[in-house]
Amino acid sequence: MEVCEMDGDPAVILRRVRRWLRFFLVCLVLSGLTAFPLETETGWLVDFASGPAVPLTDHFPAALAWFERVHTGIVETNDRFPFLAYGTDWLAFAHLVIGAAFWGPLKDPVRNIWVIRWAVLACGAVIPLALICGPLRGIPLAWRFIDMSFGVFGVIPLLIVLRALRPLERSFQQRTATH
Repeated sequence: MEVCEMDGDPAVILRRVRRWLRFFLVCLVLSGLTAFPLETETGWLVDFASGPAVPLTDHFPAALAWFERVHTGIVETNDRFPFLAYGTDWLAFAHLVIGAAFWGPLKDPVRNIWVIRWAVLACGAVIPLALICGPLRGIPLAWRFIDMSFGVFGVIPLLIVLRALRPLERSFQQRTATH
């Protein structure tokens, strides 16, 4: 799926761009949807880490302890203060709303390139957020790196898209400048 800037066929470029945008959009939506059932998901993670993944977690006992702590925290909070889960509902909702903003770039990536650039900035902002808020909330360093990876891996398809759109953007700017 390499995007080549030398490929001048706008239809080919747009197909590749839309493919990468769909990939990013699917990942964004899935990431949002997973914020709803946290108690169930963390239960599955603990079961997996203490079952089939024991050979791995035996080497990283702190990981299993962290998974169990997170799951216990979610269960106890949901039992005693279920309204706090509303915050992660809003997190999930935000992912879905951000995903909806990508319908513009899917339809016309050149005219809506600002959405893609904004998303690149948002991916970059994940890193200082994890580095600043992670220690304040007692998040282990390894988990902060996992959180930061969402921004790092999320930006890759967006940068590929921006690179591929360069010739189309230049052409669009030239056409609009002459009108």
